[in-house]
Amino acid sequence: MRALMTMGIVAALAVSAMAQAPAAELKVGDMAPDFSLQATDGKTYKLSEFRGKKAVVVAWFPKAFTQGCTIECKSLAANGDRIRKYDVAYFMASVDPLEGEQGNAAFAKAQGADFPLLSDADKSVATKYGVLSGRGFANRWTFYIDKNGRIAYIDKAVRPETSAEDMIARLGELKVTTLN
Repeated sequence: MRALMTMGIVAALAVSAMAQAPAAELKVGDMAPDFSLQATDGKTYKLSEFRGKKAVVVAWFPKAFTQGCTIECKSLAANGDRIRKYDVAYFMASVDPLEGEQGNAAFAKAQGADFPLLSDADKSVATKYGVLSGRGFANRWTFYIDKNGRIAYIDKAVRPETSAEDMIARLGELKVTTLN
């Protein structure tokens, strides 16, 4: 009986560990995991709704109202007109809540963001993308997703100060369609 109980506990622990295991690391060419996330503009965005229509950029950031994230958000806001010359939907995303004093909506407003910030408060999408750090924040990684929903590039060395210029250059290198 005791051996049977021990086997049951071991099996339960194994199932629990598998359920919490991080997703396999995403690579260029992989299908980007779909998501449905609320944004600071009051809309809910689903990656699948862009498939076949336009490229998508998701710039994950660690924490609203922190120095590097503030610099990155201001860089993207200041250069929005240049980014929008490409046929691309672009977002910043974090595991911060949408609402509240330290939430993404307050952060977007404070930084003058003219683009949506996505909130993944339950961390499920961050986990699928492999960006969740051991401290429970998202790593500062940017995913470039082509019109077909495949990952075209992953930037794991984002520099907040030049994030917009780097994004613009990368969109050009990836030959994302420009708008006239």
